[in-house]
Amino acid sequence: MPKKSFSELINSPGMPVLVDFYADWCGPCKTMAPILEQVAGQHQGKLKVIKIDVDKHQGVAQQFRVQSIPTLILFHKGQPVWRQAGVVSAAQIGQVVQGANG
Repeated sequence: MPKKSFSELINSPGMPVLVDFYADWCGPCKTMAPILEQVAGQHQGKLKVIKIDVDKHQGVAQQFRVQSIPTLILFHKGQPVWRQAGVVSAAQIGQVVQGANG
C-alpha cells in the first residue's frame, strides 16, 4: 500500500487531526509523547494523532513554519485551526479538540 501524502493525512473526514512536529533528539518532545498517547486514547474515534519527524520531513515542517519543537498543529478539514509550540498539557489539548469537534 502506498504511503499517504501529508495532505491526505490532514484531510481526515469527520475528525480533526493533531500533528506533532518532533525530533528524536528533542527532550521536550519526549515529554510530549505520553501526553499525546493519553490524548489519543481519550479521544479515540474523534481525533487522529500523527507524528512528523522534522529531520526526515523538513519540507513539511518548513511549509507550516515550524521553528521550534515540539510544535502541535490541529487541522480540521485540512486547515490549521490551532497551533502551540512547547509542552502542552493533556487538558489543554482536550479543550481544543472538543472545540474543533463542535
